[in-house]
Amino acid sequence: MSSLTLVLGGVRAGKSAFAQRLASSGRRVLFVATAEAGDAEMAARIAAHQASRPPEWTTLEEPVNLVSALAPVVDGYDTVLLDCLTIWVSNLLLRTPDPAAAEVIASGAEELLALQRRSAAAWIVVSNEVGLGVIPPTELGRAYEDALGRVNQLFASQADEVYFMAAGLPLQFKGEPGSPPATA
Repeated sequence: MSSLTLVLGGVRAGKSAFAQRLASSGRRVLFVATAEAGDAEMAARIAAHQASRPPEWTTLEEPVNLVSALAPVVDGYDTVLLDCLTIWVSNLLLRTPDPAAAEVIASGAEELLALQRRSAAAWIVVSNEVGLGVIPPTELGRAYEDALGRVNQLFASQADEVYFMAAGLPLQFKGEPGSPPATA
């Protein structure tokens, strides 16, 4: 039976490390990476993330078309770790002309959740919580914050477990307190 765990938090809050610990109980883990190396600093971040993953995990790099990339392969894994919705939403927003972006992002999130529900794998999804800071001063920044906030709410509403990370510490928002994470 499929399960969904959402791991939220701010930048450098320990989300990815926590999600990897949750996924480590899986036998066949698919790591789905959404980041692209647009500059040297991002390339270094990606390399550090790659080095932190167990070598037996399979990595699927897809910045935009998650459902079409995952659908043919997801049934071969008992655990899917998607890191992260934050960059996926950004990628979609930057590639989609306004005003269609909000609808494209919302329908993409619905399709991704539909795929998750059809699969037998335990899914662990990472995302940043962007609603705790100041309102961005630009229209694009506000559109991004709104879109990601809506996607996070959608995933949280469907998740079996939701964790919020702060300073490397997980706080469980949803799920049975003290229960082991819902991984395969």
